[in-house]
Amino acid sequence: MEKNESILYLNNVSVSFDGFKAINELSLYIDKNELRCIIGANGAGKTTMMDIITGKTKPDEGEVYFGDHIDLTKKDEAEIANLGIGRKFQKPTVFENHSVFENLQLALEGHRNILSNLFYELNEDQRNKIDSSLETIGLEAEKYRMAGELSHGQKQWLEIGMLITQNPQVLLVDEPVAGMTHQESERTAELLTSLATRHSVVVVEHDMEFVRSIARRVTVLHQGSVLAEGTMDKIQNDRKVIEVYLGD
Repeated sequence: MEKNESILYLNNVSVSFDGFKAINELSLYIDKNELRCIIGANGAGKTTMMDIITGKTKPDEGEVYFGDHIDLTKKDEAEIANLGIGRKFQKPTVFENHSVFENLQLALEGHRNILSNLFYELNEDQRNKIDSSLETIGLEAEKYRMAGELSHGQKQWLEIGMLITQNPQVLLVDEPVAGMTHQESERTAELLTSLATRHSVVVVEHDMEFVRSIARRVTVLHQGSVLAEGTMDKIQNDRKVIEVYLGD
């Protein structure tokens, strides 16, 4: 795949920590409006990969580009977030003492100060954006409920809603269904699948049943490199993958 066809690409990226090569000549290409699942054992490099994409960790070598040839290695975390790369960590980080609506209001582009943001008069476009996010994440009925009162799954959806109000082109989502009920996991699968019609969505997940339910293309990381890539059927029948990951 040519890198100019992709919205996000890593080319021969490596990074070491105290002599340990966490990422080893990793090349990864994500297309526009693609839903990609990243799997791999603990220590395979999944978190470090996301740290590199979001600017938290700088690679020792290799290229990391976004969109129209924007070099992410020369940007800091805030600049990368403003470019349109949103990251959702495994543990939800919402403002528990504020309502669902207020959480989405706080996440709007260009509004970072809590006090000024909550007293700021929203215009019609901003209200419509919040209402659209509420509909997407299925929390319209919880609009004025305190975020701290939500279930674990609802908090995860709210955080995803907070990200999409910022209009990201790429969403990096880390283990979205950890700790969820089966019903919440099914709803999350529907949500992420729907988001991939408007955003590129990269999902790092250990739950193989969940991966099977959403996977279009799967990348398997092992020792900081791509071990295999393709459809779920191809991955499940790959001898190397069975040996180092699925066979555990």
